Amino acid sequence: QFQLVESGGGLVQPGGSLRLSCAVSGFEVATYAIGWFRQAPGKEREGISCISRRSGGIVDAPFVQGRFTISRDDSRNIVYLQLDSLQPEDTGTYYCAADLSYRTCDLANGGSHYDYWGQGTQVAVSQ
Repeated sequence: QFQLVESGGGLVQPGGSLRLSCAVSGFEVATYAIGWFRQAPGKEREGISCISRRSGGIVDAPFVQGRFTISRDDSRNIVYLQLDSLQPEDTGTYYCAADLSYRTCDLANGGSHYDYWGQGTQVAVSQ
């Protein structure tokens, strides 16, 4: 059974950092593309960053601008999302998801084509 579990969210002040983890079970994390997405209250889900299977090619959304970094630890079967220079507009629920299509990762349409999703972890940025 495929399962993705996010952790690492929390409350931080503007300018702070968090490291989110996506623990994968049921398959090797390098087998499929893994993406990170977020949804702010009242807004549609949007893609943040994804890492392709095997080679680990990375695609970032334009708004990332070097503040967020995705990485993968194949030995631990975890995909991370490092969040730096957080701002109040980064507040939301952050999800990881797996795309089982074997294609290069992408962030189109809020990840509607991704097949398995975690339950999400909350990130709140406030004074």
